[in-house]
Amino acid sequence: MQLPEHLTTEFLSGEMPAEIHISKAAAKRINENRAYLDQKLTSGNTYYGINTGFGSLCNVRIQDSELAQLQENLVCSHACGMGDEVPQDIVRLMLLLKIHGLSQGYSGVRLEVVQRLADFYNHGILPVVFESGSLGASGDLAPLAHMCLPLFGRGSVHYKGQRMPAADALSAAGLQPIKLAAKEGLALLNGTQFMSSYLSACMIKAQNLLIWADLAGGLSADAFLAKDEPFRHPIHRVRPHKGQVETAARMLQILSGSEIQSLPKEQVQDPYSFRCIPQVHGASKDVVRTVNEVLETEINSVTDNPIVFHDEDAIMSGGNFHGQTLALHADFLAMGLAELGNISERRTYLLVSGQRKLAPFLAPDAGLNSGFMIAQYTAASIVSQSKQYCTPASVDSIVSSNGQEDHVSMGANAVTKLLKVVKNVQRVLAIELLTAAQALEMRRPLKSSPILETIWNDLRQTASFMDRDDVLHDKMIAAEKFLDRDANAYLNL
Repeated sequence: MQLPEHLTTEFLSGEMPAEIHISKAAAKRINENRAYLDQKLTSGNTYYGINTGFGSLCNVRIQDSELAQLQENLVCSHACGMGDEVPQDIVRLMLLLKIHGLSQGYSGVRLEVVQRLADFYNHGILPVVFESGSLGASGDLAPLAHMCLPLFGRGSVHYKGQRMPAADALSAAGLQPIKLAAKEGLALLNGTQFMSSYLSACMIKAQNLLIWADLAGGLSADAFLAKDEPFRHPIHRVRPHKGQVETAARMLQILSGSEIQSLPKEQVQDPYSFRCIPQVHGASKDVVRTVNEVLETEINSVTDNPIVFHDEDAIMSGGNFHGQTLALHADFLAMGLAELGNISERRTYLLVSGQRKLAPFLAPDAGLNSGFMIAQYTAASIVSQSKQYCTPASVDSIVSSNGQEDHVSMGANAVTKLLKVVKNVQRVLAIELLTAAQALEMRRPLKSSPILETIWNDLRQTASFMDRDDVLHDKMIAAEKFLDRDANAYLNL
């Protein structure tokens, strides 16, 4: 498919297109921009990173005959990543976002470079990129260097299920290495595509987990005999935060038709982890909405340096590669999502506490069986870890490049730990869902709502009722995978 002029998280959250193509309009912009830069290079003027060294070496003028070598040297010298490999689905997003950024036509690159990145995407040639190495300031230098090494046959890639030297993958795909020209290495390395690809992947997961949190909370509410009164409209009409109002309405939808909700009320009030679902889940939804707006602006921006304005006859050096806005919002999103896990674990705790005529730890023949006792321990451990990951990266900075790059965002660290929080939240919600399903079964023959009974039945296909102690890990993993399903499908029943 043709790459759209404006990317949205809805586009990214769908099935990633098997192939992408650069539009004629984008190709025209890229060619005009490059022609302008080539003309400028004949003027004898000095332009940062185009015919100078980089960082604190910006005052070193490079001979015209060495400009191509300068760019290849840049990529090789900056390929300094370490640590775990970046997941391949995120590398694919990095390629897509870099192609889209260069297609804006302000980066001074040749069309063949952008097309070769599209070839990588279309052929499934995914460069090996490492998690550690970016300060999130002068672009995501180290990870983007690893992503771009294969353009001229260096580095390693994943291709057709195997990890191999890039040169071998290019040969197998019928592609030739290309030489970089002036400015191109810098355009490829400057940019926020490592940070924005991680943030995009986390946002895609977050949108689904927000709904699953409501669904799990609804199943727990019925299992705990909590009432839907706190979700009714007048309460939220007088404090109308968007996420709160949306969540309250959704909870009423989820619980609609439940036999359990029609039982006489026995408690004056329910604990906060049930009663305040609209306020807590809703706050997380508002965070996601805010971060999503920032992310969509970012992935449609030009974030390298210098920027070549062929339409304004200017080559300007600035700081669009600085990841501060991504760092701050990634930290914000981590906190917002961690709270979903925090309140979820409290509901799990209540379900196993032996209250409201439920068996202690939801264990048939409690004592002989320990039931879900240690499942709650696991949830508590994961929640505590997420709190530690919520220590902000964005307030940190370390001077680099001999003082030239004296304030950095640490956005790369912010987004990599954000992904860990996202995975943790899914695991905690999975434990809650499994626990609530066990508790609901102990309420039989009472029925929950049609939505929740469908979820319960589907979950039971992979994680059966625990009538005696068993290896609970297997059921927890099944529940975690269950949450990969599209939660919207249950709301649309």
